[in-house]
Amino acid sequence: MNTITTEELLQKIEAGEMFSLIDVRESDEVATGVIPGAVHIPLGSVDVSLDQIDKAIPHIIICKAGGRSAKACEILEENGYNVTNLVGGMMAWEGELEF
Repeated sequence: MNTITTEELLQKIEAGEMFSLIDVRESDEVATGVIPGAVHIPLGSVDVSLDQIDKAIPHIIICKAGGRSAKACEILEENGYNVTNLVGGMMAWEGELEF
């Protein structure tokens, strides 16, 4: 499984690289803030939301600490998606938040 640190993610965002952010936390967790531009798809809905996820671009998967996003990465990789897990998740994120 591919991984990325929060510092590396900030560099990708600042460089304007093309990828999507998918936040797999629960609704009450995303209410506390998300990385700007992230799409919310709770982990329990990932497998039934595949038609909403573009296979043509890479995706960085986010959760609170990295465990649920790793599970989401497994599901998506099994279905042919290019995914990367954010190490440390939102607990490690020091960038701006969107509410």
